[in-house]
Amino acid sequence: MNIAIIGTGNVGGALAQGLNRAGHRIRLGVRDLEHFKGKDLLKVAPEITVHPVREAVESSDVIILAAPAQVADQVARQLGDVAGKIIIDTMNGVFMRPEGFANTTDAILANCNTPDVVKCFNSTGFETMFDPRYGDLAADMFVAGDSVRGKAVASGLARDLGFGEVWDFGGLDKVSLLEQFALSWINLAILQKHGRGMAFKILRR
Repeated sequence: MNIAIIGTGNVGGALAQGLNRAGHRIRLGVRDLEHFKGKDLLKVAPEITVHPVREAVESSDVIILAAPAQVADQVARQLGDVAGKIIIDTMNGVFMRPEGFANTTDAILANCNTPDVVKCFNSTGFETMFDPRYGDLAADMFVAGDSVRGKAVASGLARDLGFGEVWDFGGLDKVSLLEQFALSWINLAILQKHGRGMAFKILRR
């Protein structure tokens, strides 16, 4: 699958490497081709390439947004024509959010011409996205949004990365809840200093 990743920090970088390992074609979309975070990603594999944002988007079926949450609306406007494409929102507006929006997914939908926008890859640290395995278990992943097509693709990519079950959190009305779920991870891992090497796993009888 052709995937554009916008935002090449820790989260975007981990997803680029993991999805490249799974056989996907990764295009990094950046504003400055010479100076951008994660430039070392180009050394990982020849299949990871860098392009202007709109060029990366035009050549891809799926767009993963991993930019700072407060500029989600601005980044969405930079994508250009995304009709027919799927956008996966990895951002969390729990401390800062785009002005005028309840969450980052709402900001993307308001500024893009595709309904296929879902929230995913936001509920754990980038280390777990790079390697979801914890001994004999694999961390679970979670997805929310109204797009059935978008959820199916995001779930498939999560499994490609090595995650265990992918849980459907619900529609757009549950996106903010999923962001708060991410805050639970932040609280435990960072604020309470239990360490970033933790992830959620749902157990059931």
